Amino acid sequence: MNELITDTKGDTFNFQGIKNGMAKTIPISFSVATYGFLFGVLAGQAGLSILESAMMSSFVFAGASQLVVLDLWVNPLPLIPIILTTLVINLRHILMGASLYKMLSRLSPLKAYVSVFFIVDESWAITMANIESKDFKDSFLMGSGILLFITWLGSTIAGISTGKLLPEPEKWGLDFAFIAVFIALLAGLYKSKKDIPIWLCAGIVSIVVSLLFPGKWYILAGGISGGLLGVIKNGD
Repeated sequence: MNELITDTKGDTFNFQGIKNGMAKTIPISFSVATYGFLFGVLAGQAGLSILESAMMSSFVFAGASQLVVLDLWVNPLPLIPIILTTLVINLRHILMGASLYKMLSRLSPLKAYVSVFFIVDESWAITMANIESKDFKDSFLMGSGILLFITWLGSTIAGISTGKLLPEPEKWGLDFAFIAVFIALLAGLYKSKKDIPIWLCAGIVSIVVSLLFPGKWYILAGGISGGLLGVIKNGD
């Protein structure tokens, strides 16, 4: 079972690497479980069923975009804003995948594509932190991602199941959970004072667009404007 599954390109994709990836990811999986639980609660408030929430966490598997999309989840569904917003938020995955090109290029197409599915912020960061270690295996990313996937999906189901048992979520402060989650995410993303103008730009544009146009276009407008300013500043 633990023998190397080696391609002609010489990758070291084995079960030991999967186990190592999972083991290294255990500490951060607790925070992922917290966010997954809150997403489940919020998904229930937005009107999603347990099956719909589980399918979203299974096929999208991207916490930030899933949380943002909940604010767009109205009837009828604004498909174009949802698709564009998800695309903008997840553009960073292109850079994350590119940074792992050397490792992924050693794998067969099947193993490479499956590994790419499991690239999320946490699995990418843990993989990059361990990729130069002597015992690193090319299956490390998949192991990390599998644990995060199970954690995210399981906590989503637990969250929406719990939320549906509470007849009045606002009594528990769960109506504020969406805002609280994004405040926590924002604090975690802060790196330096250079981030402040970008956040202010995104916030101001979002407010202006929300006042001028109906619907949820302000989310997309804020994301694009903040992203463009970030590209310009980083380019300088």
